Amino acid sequence: MTAVLVVDDNMAMAEQYAYDLKRVGGYEVLVASGGDEALALLASEPVDCVILDLEMPGTDGFAVLRALRERGSEVPVIVYTGTASYDRCVQAMKQGAYNFIEKDEPMERVAREVENAVERRRILDEVQSLRKYAADESALLGESPAMLRLKTEIARVAPIPSPVLIVGESGSGKELVARDVHRLSGVAREPFVAVNSAALPENLVESELFGHERGAFTGAATMRKGAFESAGRGTIFLDEIGELPLAAQAKLLRVLEERQVTRLGSSRPMNVPARVVAATNRELDEEVRESRFRRDLYFRLNVHVLRVPPLRDRLSDVPVLVERMVAATSERFGIRRKAVQPAAMEILMAYDWRQNNVRELRNVVERMIIAADGTSIGAEHVPAEIREEAGGGDGRAAAAASAAPAGGAGGAGARTFLERKAEAERQIVIAALDRNDWHITRTAAELGLADHASLLKIMRRHRIARES
Repeated sequence: MTAVLVVDDNMAMAEQYAYDLKRVGGYEVLVASGGDEALALLASEPVDCVILDLEMPGTDGFAVLRALRERGSEVPVIVYTGTASYDRCVQAMKQGAYNFIEKDEPMERVAREVENAVERRRILDEVQSLRKYAADESALLGESPAMLRLKTEIARVAPIPSPVLIVGESGSGKELVARDVHRLSGVAREPFVAVNSAALPENLVESELFGHERGAFTGAATMRKGAFESAGRGTIFLDEIGELPLAAQAKLLRVLEERQVTRLGSSRPMNVPARVVAATNRELDEEVRESRFRRDLYFRLNVHVLRVPPLRDRLSDVPVLVERMVAATSERFGIRRKAVQPAAMEILMAYDWRQNNVRELRNVVERMIIAADGTSIGAEHVPAEIREEAGGGDGRAAAAASAAPAGGAGGAGARTFLERKAEAERQIVIAALDRNDWHITRTAAELGLADHASLLKIMRRHRIARES
């Protein structure tokens, strides 16, 4: 339910506004008789929109706006005035107010303004989240068999509101998978709240997940919504869930079972309909055997499992990833985009990226861009340790790396022989196309195919296209 705070030193006016807003808009409405009381309420209660009188004794509306700006508060503020002073309302908007209304406006219009203000704030939050998502150069790019299988599984489980467990090595893109699950879930307009369980101090885990009231513990100067409450009807993403302390695991299990949380320092439970998506780079069944992870919580989370393939299981996706990373990094650096030569690309496709997967590739691409003085990136610009381990990048090593079984959290051992064969074939074709500057006839001849039509047929089968 949307919570609105009405701030006016005329209590009769404020209470009438509160009554009408509740009647017309169905809002939960709080009332403050002055600026100081309003600021105290905003520090202790979750408020989605403020209707603020500008003309008040003591801490007036302008002082409240300044204080909210200093706090970094993003709650939208609609100022209202009975003096019809257009200039002062414009001044308030310059100080951060969303809009202004007159006190005698019909309540239906006031309710629309509240809805518009809350929706605008939600859209801005969503845009910020999407920009972060789109800015990641590795946003599930690639058409390799391993990636196509993952995308199919994401589309299958996304509409189902049950918990999802994402398993994959560090740097393989688990959060991107979680965001895609959210995007395709049917509640994409609701919040996506990400929590890094490994980064939470043990004494603050409950506060971060479930929230706290003002004064709940030393240092709790203001009320704070927890991640579950902030996620609303959207998705809460618990990254590195295997790092969560056992005590917090027990409380998380209770939340999953009861669908309720209680803020620290409060006795009032709140419903939390958010879907839980968890991720880990550990094998949780082994953690359960070693008593480091609760068995009952594991079974609660282990309803649908998505395994993110490590980069070494989809090496034919390296060219499209590299091209995207080069473009994005060049734009970030404010320099002209550099071309990656086939010899350099073959080395990158021959390396197994075991240390940090796509994240490691991104770091290497940035180093290559810095190392290359000219307009192109050659084999000599690939970091020496990558060149040495890749065996010089002659293409055969890349095919062997793709075809060979690999273990680890990415689930490569589950890949069939046909999947490994398809990935190897796709990788060989892409490397040959790069060597021949994507000239179809020359590439077909190098590969010993009958004609260019045979190569085009293979390219269609593997969804290989130059624009990738």
